[in-house]
Formats: sequence, C-alpha cells, structure tokens
Amino acid sequence: REDPLDHVDAIYVLGGPWALRWLEGADLFREGYAARIVLSPASRDPGEQVLKARGTPIPRPVDFQRQIMIERAHVPADAIEIVPGDVDNTAQEAAAIAPLVTANHWRSLIVITDRSSTRRAGYAMRRALGPDVRIIMRASRYDGYQPGSWWSTRATFRLTFYELPKLLAYWAGLRG
Repeated sequence: REDPLDHVDAIYVLGGPWALRWLEGADLFREGYAARIVLSPASRDPGEQVLKARGTPIPRPVDFQRQIMIERAHVPADAIEIVPGDVDNTAQEAAAIAPLVTANHWRSLIVITDRSSTRRAGYAMRRALGPDVRIIMRASRYDGYQPGSWWSTRATFRLTFYELPKLLAYWAGLRG
C-alpha cells in the first residue's frame, strides 16, 4: 500500500541492501518533497562487529549510500542524516527515528521501503510514531514488484511469502 506524495518534514529511507530505496530518497529530495533525508543503518554483520571490537571498523553500507548520494545524486551533505546506532528490523527502525522526530518537531515523513513491505512498514511506523505524525509510505519508482501479480514470477512469489509472516507478526505485536 502506497500513499499519495506530499511535501513533508523529512524523507526516511529504511535500511537494507536496496539501492532502489536511497535512489528514490534522493529523487524525492531533488523534486522538493523535503529538505532532509534520514538514512536508517542496518545492523552490522558478525564479521563487522569482530573487526570493530579489534579496532578496525569498516564503513557500513549506509556510509557508502550517503557518500554516493552526495557525490553522484547531488544531495548536499548537510541534508543527509544517519540514524545513530544499529537496527535489525523495521520495528527497530520505527523506534530509532522517533527521537529525531521529537527533537526536530517533525509532523510528517515520507518513508521509503521496497514495494512488498509498504503495508508492514507503514503499520510499524504509525504504531511507533503515533497519530500526530503523518506517515506517507512509498516504494521506489524503480521497484519492479507488482502486488497485483505477485504469483506470476518465482521472485515475486518468494517476496510475498517472505513478507506475509512478518506482517502477521507485526499485527500480533512484534516490536523488535
């Protein structure tokens, strides 16, 4: 489920390996929908955590995303913020943005995820941020997933059945 676009206080790009997400965030920023982009970090994999503990931190994927947005998508560095810490799932991403929303007095967000996840991510965001923050859920315009024909390819069939249990878990109260 996607919501109609409107101007908002910030664009929140959910984490994950999908260039589609941050590319959409950069496009919406350049189209004037918000003056801020907030990137969600993914959790560090076990190898990254070991290297960090040994004093050899390596850049996270979100650091590369930010750099590419600045250098190639022409988003000003001061317009991009990375949520502090690590998050492991969408419910944690929703909780992680809440302090920024409060501190900046934001009343509206565009939240970008992949098309198969918009319903669940929207549910998590609205639950965490409450009714006073307007959430506009968007998938990337470059995302080829079509919910109306989810059964037509093996890849979309898998995506749908990967997403369904997570949606049920969120409805049952999963919070991260």
